[in-house]
Amino acid sequence: MPVIAPMPAARPTRIPNQRDGADDTAAAGTTVDHLTETYRAHYRSLLGLAALLLDDTASCEDVVQEAFIRVHSARKRVRDPEKTLAYLRQTVVNLSRSALRRRILGLKLLSKPMPDMASAEEGAYDQLERDSLIKAMKGLQRRQREVLVLRYFADMTEAQVAETLGISLGSVKAYGSRGIAALRIAMEAPA
Repeated sequence: MPVIAPMPAARPTRIPNQRDGADDTAAAGTTVDHLTETYRAHYRSLLGLAALLLDDTASCEDVVQEAFIRVHSARKRVRDPEKTLAYLRQTVVNLSRSALRRRILGLKLLSKPMPDMASAEEGAYDQLERDSLIKAMKGLQRRQREVLVLRYFADMTEAQVAETLGISLGSVKAYGSRGIAALRIAMEAPA
């Protein structure tokens, strides 16, 4: 991993002023030493600023450290060392906003929780019950089976079953009643 050595403080160069011809000194940007001192002096206050915007300490520390890294990378653009702290504060605020946006987007994209599902055991018991019901249904008379299937599985009314099978309404009731009684006996019998 490369080691970054601190840059020596640049000596101000003289640039002539265009208005009156006088020379002014131009700042060479924020130095690494100044940034290090700013870090030592203001790290906790910037951490507090991030804590007002974010909800967890780890995110706050990440934001503040990232802010210092970004200011370090752009220290040549911060020409007035007195504005370094303001630049850092603005960077902390912007990074906090970005972190919140990412968090909100993540929450929106999260899938909805799965509904409570039956355990494998319950599924096996249900399958056994279905199998025994099918076996019991096969043991019924043809008309009883037809009436029960149309009435309870196809969810038809008694009149619709009578019309579909071409039998009277009384016959539908009789076949249904006898079929249910036969199913009850078959389902309670030990297998």
